Amino acid sequence: MNDKVNVRMCFVCRKNILKEKMLRITKNENGVFIDKTFKAGGRGAYICSKDCFLKAVKTKRFNSLLKCNISEEFLNKLESEFDNA
Repeated sequence: MNDKVNVRMCFVCRKNILKEKMLRITKNENGVFIDKTFKAGGRGAYICSKDCFLKAVKTKRFNSLLKCNISEEFLNKLESEFDNA
C-alpha cells in the first residue's frame, strides 16, 4: 500500500501543495516547456496559481530559477494555461 502524498513547493509563495494542482515548468536540452507528465528530466519548477505566476514575471524569478531567458511567447502560453484551469 502506497501512503505517499506527492506534494511540491511553489517556488514563488513557498506553499506545499499537491503536485497535481500545480504546473511544472521544465528546462532541459530541448528548451523550456510545460511538463504535464511531471516526469520530464531537467531543471524543473512548480507554480501554483496565476497570482504566483504574475509575481514571478514581475520579479523575473523564472529567469533566475531556470537559469535562462524566458521568451514572452512562452510566458503568454503559461498565462493561458492558468486562465484555462
